[in-house]
Amino acid sequence: MRGTMQLSNSSMLMLGLCVLVGSLFTIGAGMSSAFAAPPSNPNPTTDVSELTTGAEMSSAFAAPPSNPNPTTDVSELTTNWDKKLPSASRFTILSAFGDAAVRDDETGLVWEMTLQTTELSWTDARAACADKDVGGRKGWRLPSFSELASLVDTSIRDIREGPTLPLGYPFTNVQMGAYWSATTIAGNPNSAWLVFFDTGKVLHALKTITFHAWCVRGGMNADQY
Repeated sequence: MRGTMQLSNSSMLMLGLCVLVGSLFTIGAGMSSAFAAPPSNPNPTTDVSELTTGAEMSSAFAAPPSNPNPTTDVSELTTNWDKKLPSASRFTILSAFGDAAVRDDETGLVWEMTLQTTELSWTDARAACADKDVGGRKGWRLPSFSELASLVDTSIRDIREGPTLPLGYPFTNVQMGAYWSATTIAGNPNSAWLVFFDTGKVLHALKTITFHAWCVRGGMNADQY
């Protein structure tokens, strides 16, 4: 009977071991499936939502579109009169003014291109410029004597006859005579300075005498002469 009990105990022990081993295998299989790689997709698709195409990269670094209405860059124009330009490149005819005005790139001043030939007193000359319309724009004035004299090129007298203006000047109707400036003679309010474009000289005369007028735009104010 003792042998029978021992056999029963042994059988029970063996049965317990078998159950334990089976449980371990079950747990191991479950853990393996838990950490296994996900099944492959038989029809994989690529997410292209964040991809950048070559065309997009090229456009990102492409040059900006050109301006269909380009404007002249005048950022380097001086207002200090510190340049001396060759005659051929000194003057720019302004298409924005209907080709009726010329910019002197040496001083930055804008001059009327076609001059009136009527002679006026000093007072009438200032009034005529103040009311002048060139290229659809007002804001013109009689120049100071230094502004007007800046157009003179005295070396021309040794080269050719005509107004003492730089070679190739674009102005028309320039007369071989005197032009009023807006500058009054210091100490003599009845006289003003003149620029003579036949000789290049700067002289003065009574304001009641009649001479030519050449209007300018930009630069200093007439009140500062």
